[in-house]
Amino acid sequence: MHISLVEDDPVIAKAVATALTEAGHECSWIPDGEKAIRERVVLSSDLVVLDLMLPKASGIEVLREARQLGVRTPVIVLTAKGTVPDKVAGFEAGADDYLVKPFAIDELLARIEAIHRRSAHKPAMELEVGPLQLLLSTKRLSISGRTVELTPTEFSMLELLMRFTGQVVTRKMLCEHVWGFDWDGPTNVIEVHINRLRTKIDRGRSESFIRTIRGRGYALAAT
Repeated sequence: MHISLVEDDPVIAKAVATALTEAGHECSWIPDGEKAIRERVVLSSDLVVLDLMLPKASGIEVLREARQLGVRTPVIVLTAKGTVPDKVAGFEAGADDYLVKPFAIDELLARIEAIHRRSAHKPAMELEVGPLQLLLSTKRLSISGRTVELTPTEFSMLELLMRFTGQVVTRKMLCEHVWGFDWDGPTNVIEVHINRLRTKIDRGRSESFIRTIRGRGYALAAT
């Protein structure tokens, strides 16, 4: 499981990252909230361990940003803020669990495994934008009731565009979402797949669902 640790304290970050790695997980460390938002950390992870008192942008901001965009990645808040109002604020922002510092590493690992088990049995998510309906469990797309067959790459691209409806999705974001963060292939591959995707989903339309934002990337129209 790929776990992102958003934590500004390097001592805590190193200890937690080491424990996660030894438990068989892949761990990435992000030291501030602004970077976590900019790099869409919640979207790109299987689970996130999130501090609340972060520099540049708070953990609550990171969490709210992701949840408002429909991202449902499990998030465990790990923070020194342990009052009841703090916990309520964390859960209202979209946290799945809340662990107060100081904490036991074994308890954090147990909570991670518990959330992973629960999320494995959650019902399928569905994204819906206008006539587009994307069922994530079966990798199926329907447009006004018409089933459209997509390749895995096309499906991944459309999923990201739908999650960020009305916002610019850069070519770099698409590359990282489809091929991983180490992908460094030619960006014209994106255009090829986008054009194929448009051919499939724009049938009978005078204007494409997917708008090209010159010099930046693409955006899915809200309607």
